[in-house]
Amino acid sequence: MKTKNILSLTVVFALGIFLGVLGSRFWFTGAEPAAEKRKVNFATEAENPSRKENHAPDLVRMEPEKLREFGIKIAKAGSGTIQLHSDLTGEIVNDPGRLAHIIPRFEGIVKEVRKQIGDRVKKGEVLAVIESNESLAPYEVRSLINGTVINMHLTRGELISDATHAFEIADLSRVWANLTIYQKDLPFIHVGQKADISTGFDSQTIEGKISYVSPVVDENTRTAIARVELDNKNGIWRPGMLVEAKVITKTVRRPVVIPLTALQQFKAKPVVFVQTPSGFIPQAVKIGLRNSGFVEILSGLRPNREYVVSGGFGLKAELQKEEFGDDD
Repeated sequence: MKTKNILSLTVVFALGIFLGVLGSRFWFTGAEPAAEKRKVNFATEAENPSRKENHAPDLVRMEPEKLREFGIKIAKAGSGTIQLHSDLTGEIVNDPGRLAHIIPRFEGIVKEVRKQIGDRVKKGEVLAVIESNESLAPYEVRSLINGTVINMHLTRGELISDATHAFEIADLSRVWANLTIYQKDLPFIHVGQKADISTGFDSQTIEGKISYVSPVVDENTRTAIARVELDNKNGIWRPGMLVEAKVITKTVRRPVVIPLTALQQFKAKPVVFVQTPSGFIPQAVKIGLRNSGFVEILSGLRPNREYVVSGGFGLKAELQKEEFGDDD
């Protein structure tokens, strides 16, 4: 009886070991293929970085001829500088140091008027001839500077008796651009800063420097004045003309800076078209500092990545055609 009990215990013990081993085998054979499958997927994706791009819904493929037709140009992303600026408006005025008010010295009758508004004169040139009331002898009124007659109050036969009868001569070879500074811009505007002056409606732009900032604010307008002296030998800047100015307030360098021509709006997001082995895809980007020509990319475009610097609008148009089912 004792021998029989020992035999039964031995059989039960052996059966338990067998089932335990079998259970362990099933657990490993069920987990191992899954782990291997995940490993293969990661390896495939690492070896083929363009796999997602090949199946991307927003992918544009173009032949080289069509790339040229669309004017598409490729560049590599890299660092650059961005000039921050304040936009100001102002007016061209005469330089007071180049202005002369010429008044006849004696009362009398105007016998001759030799110069008119708009005439250019040289220093010492006769402007008018006056017959003095005291001596009845004629005397000449001469220019004190080289310049242009911009105002006058003399006519032949007129009796002159006060300072209102005068010539105003201006040397317009140099003029001032007086720029209006609002309080929000005052902390950023300083003497010595570069300013690009333009009329705002054509391509004529001239670079100057701020030579003066008024130390007080006008009580009525609550604005100050910044002065930029401009060379005007070609005569394009006329007193009274309204101008615009971009005053460079700061220059910063950033890891990735691209031209604004590369930035597009697609699906309500800013994107840059990047080049891949399969074609071009719109890459969403986060933008930072920007000016009228360049923009900083904070994320979405890494350095040395090839991207479309110009012509991206054509690629966007192709994607939009596909969205509307246009296969032409």
